[in-house]
Amino acid sequence: MGELIELCPAEALADGGPGVRFAVSVGGQPASGFVVRFRGQVRGYLNRCAHVAMELDWQPGMFFDADGEYLICATHGALYDPGSGACAGGPCAGRGALRALEVVERDGRVWWRPDAYVEAPRGD
Repeated sequence: MGELIELCPAEALADGGPGVRFAVSVGGQPASGFVVRFRGQVRGYLNRCAHVAMELDWQPGMFFDADGEYLICATHGALYDPGSGACAGGPCAGRGALRALEVVERDGRVWWRPDAYVEAPRGD
């Protein structure tokens, strides 16, 4: 749908390590998205817990649990499968998921493609 937007160098994302946050717009309101690397693949999600609409990271870019196996909501402890975004534990266990974003790793860079729901922020 939209043009690809460059987010970061591919080497900025280590498997199970810190992610990269970026600004997005949802319904005309500012929000954030994030990208992480899990089992060699780059994954992108809207930074919004499926349990309660709050950002996941406890510090900017810190999305994984201590073992690097799940994405975790710092506020309520909801756990998400990094590969699918599905809620795997905590208050939303078995229900809901993170909203996936289309991300591409190409030419040593990570890119995001906005869609009709999660748009690029407007430059005012």
